[in-house]
This record gives sequence, structure tokens and C-alpha cells, in this order.
Amino acid sequence: MAGHSKKATKKFEKNHLKDTLEKRKEFAKIKQRHQAKAKRKARNAEDYPPPSAEKSVEESAKASTKVRDKFNGMSVDQFFEGGFELPEPKQTASTTKLHSQLSTGQKRKRTANTPQGQTPEESPNLDDQHTSVAEPSSGEEEDDLENHQEDLNALASKDPDFYKYLQENDADLLDFGDGDLAEVEQLSEEEQPKEKRKRGQEKTADDRDDGQPQDELQVTNGRTEISPAMINTWKTAMTEQSSLRAMRRAVLAFRSAAYVNADEGKEPKYSISNPDVYHKTLMVALEHVPSVLHHHLPTKESVMGKVRVATDSKKYRTLTPLLKSHSTAIIHLLGTLSDEATIKTTLHALLPLLPYLLPFKKVLKSLVKTTVDIWSDIATTDPTRIIAFLVIRRLVVISDASIRTALLKTTYQGLVKGSRITNPHTLAAINLMKNSAAELWGLDLEIGYTTGFVYIRQLAVHLRNSTTQPSKDNYKQIYNWQYIHSLDFWSRAIAMHCAPASNPSLKKASDSALHPLLYPLVQITLGALRLIPTSTYFPLRFQLTRSLLRLSRATATYIPLAPSLLEVLQSKEMTEAPKPSTLKALDFTTALRVPKPYVHTRIYQDGLGKQVNELMAEFFGIWAKHIAFPELALPPVVHLKRWLKAASSAGKSKIFNGTRSSSDRAKGNKNSRLTSSIALLVQKLESNSRWVEDRRRQVEFGPSNREGVEGFLRDIAIEDTPMGAFVEGLRRKSEERERMLEQAREADRRDKAKDKEKQDKMDVDVMEAVEMEDEDAD
Repeated sequence: MAGHSKKATKKFEKNHLKDTLEKRKEFAKIKQRHQAKAKRKARNAEDYPPPSAEKSVEESAKASTKVRDKFNGMSVDQFFEGGFELPEPKQTASTTKLHSQLSTGQKRKRTANTPQGQTPEESPNLDDQHTSVAEPSSGEEEDDLENHQEDLNALASKDPDFYKYLQENDADLLDFGDGDLAEVEQLSEEEQPKEKRKRGQEKTADDRDDGQPQDELQVTNGRTEISPAMINTWKTAMTEQSSLRAMRRAVLAFRSAAYVNADEGKEPKYSISNPDVYHKTLMVALEHVPSVLHHHLPTKESVMGKVRVATDSKKYRTLTPLLKSHSTAIIHLLGTLSDEATIKTTLHALLPLLPYLLPFKKVLKSLVKTTVDIWSDIATTDPTRIIAFLVIRRLVVISDASIRTALLKTTYQGLVKGSRITNPHTLAAINLMKNSAAELWGLDLEIGYTTGFVYIRQLAVHLRNSTTQPSKDNYKQIYNWQYIHSLDFWSRAIAMHCAPASNPSLKKASDSALHPLLYPLVQITLGALRLIPTSTYFPLRFQLTRSLLRLSRATATYIPLAPSLLEVLQSKEMTEAPKPSTLKALDFTTALRVPKPYVHTRIYQDGLGKQVNELMAEFFGIWAKHIAFPELALPPVVHLKRWLKAASSAGKSKIFNGTRSSSDRAKGNKNSRLTSSIALLVQKLESNSRWVEDRRRQVEFGPSNREGVEGFLRDIAIEDTPMGAFVEGLRRKSEERERMLEQAREADRRDKAKDKEKQDKMDVDVMEAVEMEDEDAD
């Protein structure tokens, strides 16, 4: 019947299907390993072709034909029942001799086909061991070391007797990682002059493992203790001879130092017990390993900043395990350090290593994450943050498009994560992060536009969800420091790379690739600014207004900001008489929401008046030279005069139908300081309007002449206009006020540190007194 399975099929699915699928998966893994092994053998054969290459090719073709003939007559069931027993290829004389030496424990001799300086176990002609390094461009071959180590671990569990035999008789076959690093020894020998040694002659101190006589080496638990003499020997060899052998040992010692307190899963070669030796080990490796690498693998940098390394050379492939080991140890060390000086030195040592690490995607991903974490950590000092940024910037310059995209995304995520806590102590660090990250988006404007569009759209989605799906706490997705800093960051990035004043290559702002992001960013910022129009969130409104002013100033784009500032003057906080208060002044630079005790107080009203006055002056200062300034300033001037008239009538009662209104008597603002500052702003606006009108009467073009309108008063500086001079004075006052506040904060921090020091001293004295009393009692 159609649609029903046969009884035999159901029985097979119930009893045998799971085992069959597992067998097929296991066979696929075995097949994949054999394919990878064949690729390595082919690559080794190209580097070290044997004398009888043609004969071996014919024999392998015949052998493969026999294998295919054997499998062609088998069905699928017979093949799976066979237990995956593949026919063994015919062993050559060299492999038979090698297996016999392994079984008897004899020492292997160098064969004729083995290159000079390479032992038979390192020879690429052997089937049991391959020491060729994976090509950097292939992601799958990059994991050969890990796959081989997994196979060795599986061998230890499946056949412990044979694994123990290998440990006792030939441990080099199991020490795969160090075996690859041992190829560095071969390169060192090839670079030194070839001198004949007498048979049986003992090695000198320089040829020994650590540059010291064997009786002077201290071995603890199978690990060599590092001494200052060893470090000096390595340093001298790397400085004077650019020795790869000394570099390899310095890298191994550095790895032992980096993982000194970590369970790496593998016993390190060296041990360190002296703090001074630990420090010297780190410094020697960080300072001299990059110079040795550059000597043997020189880099070529183009005019555009691109760096080229000969990744297809044999020397680079040989040094690949060394590079991976050293970079991984540096990344691990960065995650454990707490001393700022050591972190800076380690980050600085990474800069010359970056061109060599570009092919290693996994290592690079871990490096970027660690560096961005240091850069975005609020506890990091500014010098360390700058060096971490230089590492990130260097990677953006020399990397390709895919790495750049990942770098920019990771940097932006680190910025958002690090800006979660904003206070007077962290604001400077957050501003430094925003300014430095904005520079990265100008190194590749096309990728910068793509990533910027994605994240600005993400901000728009959050704003839309808050407006279309209102709830009690939905607005918190917008009204938080991370969202506000994100908007401010994008305003800095667009203003930095769309301003013709700071980019000589731009004739106008619209020529920049980031200019299309301006309109959506302005719309999102204005939407967030008006999301909750209450006086509680006026500080947040001022934060976003400053971001929009930066965009308007840099791109010469008109953004209507006067209406949102005039709304502040019409609120109850500014139209009604305030309550007296003894609270300290509110810091609007580190506040999004005003605390409840400040509402309707004189100190809050004074702060609002200063902010409105400064921001209104900044807004009109941008357009102080524009030919349409009188028309632009007329509506706000009328509005401000009406507000001043209402404020000046405070306390005066009005008569309606022969009676006085007590409610009218309470209305109005009695803050003379506020009204005087607003009156001064109106006076400067009118003065600048008359100044522009006087010069506008002298022009001979009409409003349709776009070029003439844009060139009006181009040669006059903003500071020479009445409004520009007024804005300049306000800026100087604001800077002086900020400087005094910073001095007060610094004095407060010093006082707190002194108080803590006194308290700690008192605690120590109390503890000593208690101990003396206990001793007297005894």
C-alpha cells in the first residue's frame, strides 16, 4: 500500500540503522584523515623529491589500481562487514628498517635521502610522521597540529602498551609540537658555516641545549631551571647573530613564564622560580624575538600601508609553529597581567609581529578580542589605552576586507560595553575611546559605511520598538548611557570624516562615503531627544543636542535645534518661581536624568538656563555668517522676547472684572540671573542680524545664485562676527569652569587617598597593639 514502509525496512531501522550511520560517520572521518595525510605527503614530495620519483609514482599507480580492483567486486554490505580493513601498501626498505629500529630501540642514522641537518624522524618521506607546516591560506590545514594531537591522545586510550613503548623508546614521535619547532634548529645549522666534526667529539657549551655545560644545568621535575646566564646567552645570540636556535629557546622560556600559573595540559620545558629571572625572560623575548623574525623574514610595506610577507617560502612554513606558540603565549599573558608598564611593553612588542599573524585567523581573532578588552576597560590608563588602539589601528591598515570588518565590529562592541558606567571619573576615558574609534572608520570608508549602516539601523530599530510598543520600562532601551554614547560616537565618526576643513581631499561634505549616514542619524537622534519631553530628562536632551551641533558644524548642514531648546524655556521649571535649595550644582555632562531633590529648585533652574543659553548661542554661532541669518534668528528672537516679558511680570497681579487673581500673582520667574543671560543672548542675535543685513545690501546676486550664497562672507572668520565673539567668550568661561571643577575633583581624590592612608595606618597600629597585649598576657 502506498505510503507504508515494508516490515523488513522497519526492522532494519529499529535494530541496525543507528549502528550503520555511526559506522559510516567513522569511515568518513578515517577517509578525511587519509586525504589530509595524502596532501601532506604530496607537499613534502614537492619540497624533497626522492631520486626514484618516477618509479615510485608508477608503483603507487599500480598499487592504487589493485586497491580499486579489490573494492570493485564488493557490495556495500560486504564492505561495511569487513571492518574497514584497507590493504596495506608494500613497505619499502627504508620503512622496514625504521620499524625494526623502533622495535629494538636502536638509534636511527641519517639516510642518504634525508636533507642535511634533518633526522630521519623529521624526514618528509616517512609515512608515520610529517613535519611540514600547514599553508596559511587554508583554514582546514591550519588545524593539523590539533588533529594530530587528538590522534595521539586517542592512541594513548586505545593502545596504552604501544603508547608507553613509544614514550620509553622514541618520545620525539609523541612530542609533535616541539618536533615542528625543532625544524628551527635545522635552519640555524644551514645559516652557520659548515665545519666537519670529528666522530665522537663532544659538543661544546654553545651547542648544548641551553648554552651551558651539562653539569651546570639545574633540572627540577624534568624541567630545566632558567638562570640569568642562559638568558644573557640567548640575548647575545639573538642580538649579534640573529640566531633562530636562541630565538626558539627564548620563545619556549617565554611560554613557560606566560603559563607559569596556568594548567596548560602539557609540561613546559623550563621552570622559573626567581622573580628577576621571570622579568628578564619576558623582556628578552618581547624585545628581541621580533627583530630576529624580521631579519630572517623581512617585510615589504607599500605606500598604501599594505605589508607583504613571503608566506609561501619554506622558512615561513617552518617558523609557523613558533609564531603561533609565541603569539598565543603573548595573548594569554595579556589576559593575566595587571601591571600597566608590563602591559604597555607587551602591547608594543605585538606591533612588529602583526604582519606575520595575518594568515592565522583563530590567533588573530583571540588577539583582537584581548586587545579590544584592554582598550575598552575603564580601569586602563590613557597611555596603555593609546598603545592598545595603535595595535588595533595597525591591524586595520595592513589587513584585508574581512579582517577589517571583524575588527570594526569588535571595536564598536567594546566601546558600547565600556561606556555602560559614566561618571566624572570615567567620562574622559570614554571620550578618548570614542575619538580613537572614530578614526578607524576613516581608514576604509566603504567598510566603514557598511558597518555604520548596520549599527545605525540597529539603533533605529530600538527607537521604533520603544515608540510603537510602549510599555512601562520600554523607554529604558533608549534612555541609557550605552544608547546615548552610541549616537554620540556616530556623530563624531561622521563629523570627523565628512568635514572638508579636516579632510583636504573633500571639496564638500557630500563627497565623503559616510555622508549618506548623516540623515538617518539625525532623524534617530531627534526622535530619541523627544521620546519623553519631560523636565526630568532635560540633561539627556542637552547631551543629544551637542551631538547634533557637532554634525551641523562639521558638515554645514542645517538641523532645526532651536525649537527643542525653546521647549525647555516653556516648561514649568523655567516659568514658575523655584524653591530655595542648598544642593551643589548638577553636572549636566554626566547626567541623563535629574535626581528628584533637584526638581523645581533654584540650582536646577540656574543650570537649565546656562545650558539653554550656551546651546542656543552655539547653534546660531554656526550660521553667524550665513546670508539668511536675519530670517533664521527672527522667530527665536520673538519667542525669547515673549518669555522675557512674562518673566519680568512675575509677582504683578492682574485685574480681571475689578478683581485681582492670586494665581496670577504666583506665576512668572523671579530669577534675575537667568533673565539677564537670556536678554544678553537676544541682544547679540539682533546685533548679528543687523551686521549681516548691512553687508547683504552690498551684494549684486539674487537668492537663486547658489554659488554666490555659499560664498557670502567666506573670507571673514566666525570670531569676527558679533555672534561669534559672544560664543567664543562663553566657551572660555565654560572651559574655565570645567578646569576648576576638575581641580576640585582632583583635590577630593587626594583627600580621600590621604584619609584612606591614615585609616590603614590606624588599623595597623591597632593590630600591633592587640598583638603586644596578647604577648604580654602570655
